[in-house]
Amino acid sequence: MTRILLAGESWISTATHVKGFDEFSSTTFHTGADAFIAAAASEGVEIEQMYAHDVPGSFPRTVEALSAYDAVILSDIGANSFVLPPEVFLEGRRVDNPLLALAEWTRGGGGLMMAGGYLSFTGFQARANFARTAVADVLPVTMLDADDRVEAPQGAPIALDVPAHPVAAGWAELIGSAPTLLGYNLVRPREDATVVATVGGDVLIATREVGQGRSLVWTSDIGPHWCPEDFLAWDGFAPLVGGMLRWLVAR
Repeated sequence: MTRILLAGESWISTATHVKGFDEFSSTTFHTGADAFIAAAASEGVEIEQMYAHDVPGSFPRTVEALSAYDAVILSDIGANSFVLPPEVFLEGRRVDNPLLALAEWTRGGGGLMMAGGYLSFTGFQARANFARTAVADVLPVTMLDADDRVEAPQGAPIALDVPAHPVAAGWAELIGSAPTLLGYNLVRPREDATVVATVGGDVLIATREVGQGRSLVWTSDIGPHWCPEDFLAWDGFAPLVGGMLRWLVAR
């Protein structure tokens, strides 16, 4: 059975409620991948999600451990969560670098996807910081050194550049009805990459053969806010998700 691991796409928020003289705090856990995971399931693809707070201590750190998966998706979680596990940050001990392992695993036959968000690629205020990691070398795009967000509150239209690409199977004919997206991470395609789709004239989906493996980027969110509810409800969303994931694991 195909195994796909999604790391990230969750967060915890704390709110302070002030009611006259009194105040109290509340904490809420959120996930942003539910629609994406459901869309994949409707296409016959199962995804295991590792929540962001579990990544520092539990994400696979070796090629051997990663070999349990056919594909790995990094979504809205920065490089620090991978390179600052508790053993390093709290105890000052040496451990295996999971991003080095992830790059080696990809070249050896794995499928790596990075999805966009405030903590993807370079990210908000450059905090995601993947440009200086080994993962950057195996992706189909290069990243900026500064905040790479393109906020498009008016909506940014998407276009399909390579309708015959396997990723586009099942939704190419629906592209004309695709809702606009509200933002994305600005990246540049590598010379050996294929830009399958664009948003606002920039890369939305790009693919690359890397050694024996494959990599793919989707530069917008996989859920709100950049990927709004009407896009998640679009008839082409599930086939789009299925197309990306099937291409990643096809060998």
